[in-house]
Formats: sequence, structure tokens, C-alpha cells
Amino acid sequence: MGSTLLIGSCEPFSGKSALVLGLARQLASSGRQVRFGKPLATSLDWSPEVGPLPDPLIDDDVRFIGTTLGLKDDQLIPSLHLLAPATADQRLADGHLQAGEGFVRLQQQLQSDDETVTLLEAAGSLHEGLLYGLSLGQLARGLDASVVLVHLWQDSRSVDALLAARDQLGERLAGIVLNAVTPDDVESLQRHVVPELESLGLAVFGVMPRSPLLRSVTVGELVRRLDARVLCCEERLELLVETLSIGAMNVNSAMEFFRRRRNMAVVTGADRTDIQLAALEASTQCLILTGAGEPLPQLISRADELEVPLLKVEHDTLATVEVIEQAFGHVRLHEAVKATYAFRLVEEHCQLDRLFDALGWTS
Repeated sequence: MGSTLLIGSCEPFSGKSALVLGLARQLASSGRQVRFGKPLATSLDWSPEVGPLPDPLIDDDVRFIGTTLGLKDDQLIPSLHLLAPATADQRLADGHLQAGEGFVRLQQQLQSDDETVTLLEAAGSLHEGLLYGLSLGQLARGLDASVVLVHLWQDSRSVDALLAARDQLGERLAGIVLNAVTPDDVESLQRHVVPELESLGLAVFGVMPRSPLLRSVTVGELVRRLDARVLCCEERLELLVETLSIGAMNVNSAMEFFRRRRNMAVVTGADRTDIQLAALEASTQCLILTGAGEPLPQLISRADELEVPLLKVEHDTLATVEVIEQAFGHVRLHEAVKATYAFRLVEEHCQLDRLFDALGWTS
């Protein structure tokens, strides 16, 4: 096998960046030089109105992982294209389906340095990137690279997508890592399901449990998605929200409910001061007020005292809850605390030595 590994998935937000972090740190600790990139950028805040694309085109995920791992600039591989509505419109209008000259240069770069291990993160699914000539299968064939898939596991029906990937990728599929497994099911899955997957030609290099922390979202991200007004504690928007609670019950029930939750975002009506005050005394990361009216000054004062961000939105409670629920598990891994947890998760639940053996990366 070559020295390039593609980390792919069958659907977006499956945990690819977490695996990249764990892989890179393990390789670096064994003395290997590592570089990282995303041929197709998918995490970059850009629009044509702000000007041309940056050059070099470095995806936000790549920058975060590079910073976390202490990689130098020449260890970060620029993206060839950006997946965005405007670029897709242009590709479609021009009828371009090839990756272009940049892909040829990437091929030459990887072939010229066989001593460095190159980790490349593919787009969100097996087909994403076809319009740019940079789908997972195209990358694997064009770069002569092996593939590891990170796959969200629900139940045995999750195997269908893995079988489709096996048929598309053939021998280039080195194996899979199952992710977001219900913690109580991890042992049973390893004992009963993993052997069956192996018999289907799917080498399983890890079974990682679902993590509320890795699925969490920052208060700042909720502010952005909800277009919320921040009434206090704007300096605390980096707090992580792991669970969602709706303050629609009586205050006694609410207090009992809040005590059983941790790191909450609490959504309640702007007129429910009793619920709001109860939420502030619990494990609340932010309090989100919906509906007409403004909070009482004493509520803002108490939230400020307890350093709990207070947000006001124009949406009703139902719409607000829908936006927040869509955010959980669908945000990038861009926080240091998540990266630290990802290191541990991969180390404890993945058989990286077995993967490296399969790739021929062990001396």
C-alpha cells in the first residue's frame, strides 16, 4: 500500500475529523512525518461577494487540525475546489466535471515524497464531489490511496451503505470504523456484529461510542443559526451545549427536570420568569427566550452574575427547538476540548496498530 490514506464516510458529520486527529497523533508519536488536507473544501465561510477564493485554499477543518497537531504550513495541503452553491453553479454552467490541473500537481506531490504519510479527508458521502471530480472513489483511484470509512451505526440496517461502499471501492477499502454506537451496545456489537461484518469483507478497526460532547454545539453557533440577540455574557459564547430542555411545564416540575440534565440550552417563553430563574440555577449553558416581550432586568442581572448567556430570538418555541435539534451532531470539530476528547476516544476504541499493519505502515 502507498503512503496516502483517505478518510471517508457514507454521510456527513460521521466523525472523520476525530479519526484524523487520532491517526495523526499516533503516527507522529511513532516518529512519522504527517501532512493533512481536504481535496474538496467543505468548511469555509465564503461567498462571491467578498471576492475571489483564498489562495492557497485552506479548509477551516484543515486549519483547526493543523493547529491542534502543531503542523507546519507545508504540512497542510490546500484544497483544489470549494463545495459551495456558487462554485457548483459555475461548474454546472461550464460543464466541467474534471478535477483539473491542481489534481495532477497533487498526484505528483504525493508520488514524490513516499516518506511522509498523507491523510486526506474526503467529502461527506460516497457521491459528494462528483461535480468537481473529487468524489471519494475518484480520489482513491486517482491518488492510488486506501480508504477507511467512518460510519454512523444505528442497527444492522446500517450495513447497506457499507456494502455499497465496498462494491464501489473494491480492494481500496481497507476497512471501517463504526461511530456513535449507543454506549451500552458497544460490547455486544463487538462480540456479535463485528465478526459478521468481517465475514463480509469489511475489516472493522474500531467501535466508538456516541459522545454527547462531540455532538455538542457552542452557544455562539446557536446564536448564528437562530440569528439571536445576546442580552448578556457575550464573552461566554464558547460554552458547549450538550442537551436541550424546553421550559413549558410548571416551575416545580421544571426544577426537578433541570436537575437531571447537564450542559443544557433551555428554551422558554419570554414571559416565563419563574422557569427562567429556575433554569439559571441548574446546569444551563444558555437561556433562550422566545415570543413577544423582553426579560425582566433582574433576570438579566442574575444571568450576568451566573455567567449564563441570555439569548432572545424572534422564532416561536417550536421553530427554535427545531433549529437547535438540527445543530446537534451537525457541527464541525473546532473546539480544543472536543479535540482532546477525540484523541482519547480513538486511542481507547480503535485498533490503529492493526490498521497500520493492513496499510503496510509498520516497520
